Amino acid sequence: QVQFVESGGGLVQPGGSLRVSCVVSGTNLNLYTMGWYRQAPGKQRELVADITNLGKTNYADSVKGRFTISRDNAKNTVYLQMISLKPEDTAVYYCNPKPAWHDYWGQGTQVTVSS
Repeated sequence: QVQFVESGGGLVQPGGSLRVSCVVSGTNLNLYTMGWYRQAPGKQRELVADITNLGKTNYADSVKGRFTISRDNAKNTVYLQMISLKPEDTAVYYCNPKPAWHDYWGQGTQVTVSS
């Protein structure tokens, strides 16, 4: 059974930092390009960052320079380090391969940026 379990979200003030993690089980993480997606209230889910199995990264323009995606294949874990957070970064964050496996979304982790 493939599972993606996200954690590490929380409430942070504008300008603050947060790192979210995703533990993958039921499949071998290093076979896939992995992505971090987010969904804000009333908006569609969007891809914000991805990382290939060789470590090449891509970022949405809205997070470039502020977010860093990384992976630890030995731990089957993907990370998203976020700095200089803005209120518009408020969303539920999910990890999933890219392209997404739509039948396997986890519960996500809520990130709220507010003073």
